[in-house]
Amino acid sequence: MEIISEFKCGNMGGMRRSKATNSLEIISDHTKGLYEDKWFGDILHYTGMGKKGDQDLYFRQNKTLAQSDTNGVEVHLFEVLVPTEYIYRGVVYLAGKPYQEIQVIF
Repeated sequence: MEIISEFKCGNMGGMRRSKATNSLEIISDHTKGLYEDKWFGDILHYTGMGKKGDQDLYFRQNKTLAQSDTNGVEVHLFEVLVPTEYIYRGVVYLAGKPYQEIQVIF
């Protein structure tokens, strides 16, 4: 699936908002080592936007995702296990309240 043409979103980043399709495409890329997204059973604990310092849960697409249970934006999950191979996991929903944790990135 060509993410950009299908969802009319940008081609950069792990969170790609499309106002044209009223959707947010989140990409959990396990190949880059930038974030530590983790599966606990069938629930993905996804790390939002921001590379330095504390991330703000209510800034840009972090806010879109955090409020996706009430803002009408449909969230689609893609996962990358092999570089450049995107696996579409489907429409996803918040499993609970967003939270913050400390991640040490090497």
